Amino acid sequence: MTDAALPRVTYSNTGTDFSAVHDRLDRLFPQVEAALADAPVIRPLIDGAAISGGARFQVSSPIDHALPVATAEAASADMVVRAVATARAAQRAWAARPWDERSAIIRRAGDLLDAMKWQIGPVLVIEVGKSRMEAMGEAEEAADLARYYATEMERNQGYSRVLPQARPRESCASVLRPYGVFGVIAPFNFPVALSVNMISAALVTGNAVVYKPGQINVASGRLLVQAFHEAGVPPAVLAFLPGGAATGAALAAADLDGIVFTGSHDVGMAIHRQFAAGPWARPVIVEMGGKNPAYVTASADLDRAAEGVARSGFGLQGQKCSALSKVYVAAAVKDDFLDRLTRQTATLRLGDPRDRAVFMGPVVDGRATDRYQAAIAAALRDGRVVMGGERLAGGIHDRGHYLAPAIIDGLTPDHRLNRDELFLPVISVQGFDDLGAAIDDGNRVAYGLTAGCYTTDAREQSLFLDRAEAGALYVNRASGATTGAWPGHQPFCGWKGSGGAGGKGGLGPWYLPQFLREQSRTIMLD
Repeated sequence: MTDAALPRVTYSNTGTDFSAVHDRLDRLFPQVEAALADAPVIRPLIDGAAISGGARFQVSSPIDHALPVATAEAASADMVVRAVATARAAQRAWAARPWDERSAIIRRAGDLLDAMKWQIGPVLVIEVGKSRMEAMGEAEEAADLARYYATEMERNQGYSRVLPQARPRESCASVLRPYGVFGVIAPFNFPVALSVNMISAALVTGNAVVYKPGQINVASGRLLVQAFHEAGVPPAVLAFLPGGAATGAALAAADLDGIVFTGSHDVGMAIHRQFAAGPWARPVIVEMGGKNPAYVTASADLDRAAEGVARSGFGLQGQKCSALSKVYVAAAVKDDFLDRLTRQTATLRLGDPRDRAVFMGPVVDGRATDRYQAAIAAALRDGRVVMGGERLAGGIHDRGHYLAPAIIDGLTPDHRLNRDELFLPVISVQGFDDLGAAIDDGNRVAYGLTAGCYTTDAREQSLFLDRAEAGALYVNRASGATTGAWPGHQPFCGWKGSGGAGGKGGLGPWYLPQFLREQSRTIMLD
């Protein structure tokens, strides 16, 4: 079956027959695993040349620690300095190219990523531990992101606008111009889509990029850089720097004109403070997690709500910045909803995500397992564990960190599990008598990324939309109570501690201007 005949995988197309997609993946996994095992050492790329000499590290799959993913060499601090200087020397010529030419190149990169999705998707399953559908959805999203930003550049005519004359024989215009060189630091959980989001936005607006993927994502990161270079992005304009925390710290400390970061609140705020100490303000474009609530009212379709809550809370093992980790339920229907949520969760298969039937794979590492066990201990001490709470054992479960989805109840509103981002497959349930008070409590956290509501009452819907302090709101969504944004349809905006000033996130029409600065041009015509 051709690609055109196969259904596209997104984060919201539940109920679609994906059997043909699974059939193709069944054939591809052995090939991809063999290619990863035989791949050469992945090294930093500066001006298209592989640079040797960095500290070597191994990447194994969270699915099975005996399954190799990559051998790589980390970029040293000296390599970071070299990459930034090389990008700076090349950026002026890249910015001087007509905006429509840059847009065409980024669109070609999207098309190449689309053609590579059958390679990228299986790599993401093995590299991150995503389910097949999560991985293929991410591969599709990455291609759409590049093409979306190319379209936005075209729609805005390169962000140049003629303004009224202040006097006769005078030309006035406002033009948005690139800053220069952006550092891009990507997370482990959506390594291709979020990297493409940040890289393509910076490049299409005329900036150069020095890119560091997550340490475990060197294989997928190398693939997406290949797509950009093959599309026509000059190698000197996009550098690739694998490595861990030391490489990221060196990049954040480098002579950059701006930085784009997706990751934890602590690291994002540290970057903010570091950049604020410079001689002038530089853009820090960040997405820093969330503590995302959903609200289920007495009027809600409880089956729809249970499906949406379970999918958002336990998809990718809760390792999404948009993952639901807290649900407020009207007291009159709380017991009924809890029963439906536990039954829905029991249908979610946990195991090796290379299996087509698996919804949940392993968490990324032992530190996540330690956080999970600490959370469960706190829930047992201060509330009750309705379902789950254990690490699975036996077979492949002994070769990775496989955690049962947990539903907890009875915690006080101010308990740390109801306030802190967990990044784990844990959902806390709280009852309420007043929806407005529940929304106010859901707002009383440092974050403001996403929120969801289930109701059939128009007044309750309006209350939620008017009062919820989050950048992305969803109402009555079975495919995900708080998750599932898609380029051009659901901008991914972060309020408060989830994002930077203004909360303008990716995937929407106000993202590209953050990579540009305004210049007024007045020209006398005589």
